[in-house]
Amino acid sequence: MKNILILSIVLLVSNISYSQKKVVEDSISVSGNCQMCKKRIESALINRDGVKYAEWNVKTKKLFIAYREDKISTQEVHKAIAAAGHDTDLVKSEDLVYSELPFCCLYRDHDPHGPNGEEQHENK
Repeated sequence: MKNILILSIVLLVSNISYSQKKVVEDSISVSGNCQMCKKRIESALINRDGVKYAEWNVKTKKLFIAYREDKISTQEVHKAIAAAGHDTDLVKSEDLVYSELPFCCLYRDHDPHGPNGEEQHENK
């Protein structure tokens, strides 16, 4: 009985160690303009199975992400962001999805800060 308990503990510890090795940390270029974009980009990922952390920086346009490769692939991460309307360095969002973003988030078409350097928030 004692040997079974020890074997179980060893297997549990080795399984936890093995699982932790599969977490990948990455930085991805993602197009966007504002805090609304930040919320949308992060929301597209944070509730997905395998995503441990996602934070997009408005100024650098970089998404820092930690995820388990055995749960979600790099390509699936890029596709999830594109499905939310934002281009990545690997996947471009469909034009229809992009066109439905709020005005201030249309990063392909205009300067989001306007002539006075302030963010413009016009909803369609």
